[in-house]
Amino acid sequence: MLGKLIIFSAPSGSGKSTIINYLLTQPLNLAFSISATSRPPRGTERDGVEYFFLTPDEFRRRIEADEFLEYEEVYQDRYYGTLKAQVEKQLAAGQNVVFDVDVIGGCNIKKYYADRALSLFIQPPSIEELRHRLTGRGTDTPEVIESRIAKAEYELSFAPRFDRVIVNDDLSTAQTEALQAIQTFLRQ
Repeated sequence: MLGKLIIFSAPSGSGKSTIINYLLTQPLNLAFSISATSRPPRGTERDGVEYFFLTPDEFRRRIEADEFLEYEEVYQDRYYGTLKAQVEKQLAAGQNVVFDVDVIGGCNIKKYYADRALSLFIQPPSIEELRHRLTGRGTDTPEVIESRIAKAEYELSFAPRFDRVIVNDDLSTAQTEALQAIQTFLRQ
C-alpha cells in the first residue's frame, strides 16, 4: 500500500521539531523525507542517509530538469530541496513521509500531492510568546531574534493555506492534536 505525506511548517520557536520527534515515536510508520543539499557533509553525515549531497551545478541541473518538489537557495550556491524521485521511492515502500519545510515548500508539496498530503501548521500562541521562547533558548543574539520574529510574522500569513493549524500553547495538547489529525488522515 502506498504511503501518504505529512507536511509540517511553522515559525522558528513554535515547537514543531519537538512535536515531530514525539510523533516519530508513535506507531504511525512515519519516515523523514531525505532532502538534498549543496553543502558539504558535516561530521558523520552520510550521502543518502541525512541528505543527498550534490554539487551546486548538479543541484541547478536537477532544478532545470524539474526533479524537485520544492527547493530554496538559502545562500549563494547553498541549496536545499526535496527530490520527487526520493519521495516516490519512500511512498512506494509504504512509508508515510514527514516533511519539515518552510511555508512555501509546504504549500508546494501540498499542491503537488493534493489529498495524498496532510499539511499541518504549528503556530505559537502569540508573537510575544514566540519572542519569549526564542529569548529563552539563549542561542541567538537580539538581532537574530528580531529577524526570526519578522520572518515569523510573514510565515503566519500562510497558516490559512494549511489543512490544519495547531496552536502550541500547551505542548502535550498540541502533540495530541497532531497525533489525532494524522491518525484520522491515515485511516482515510
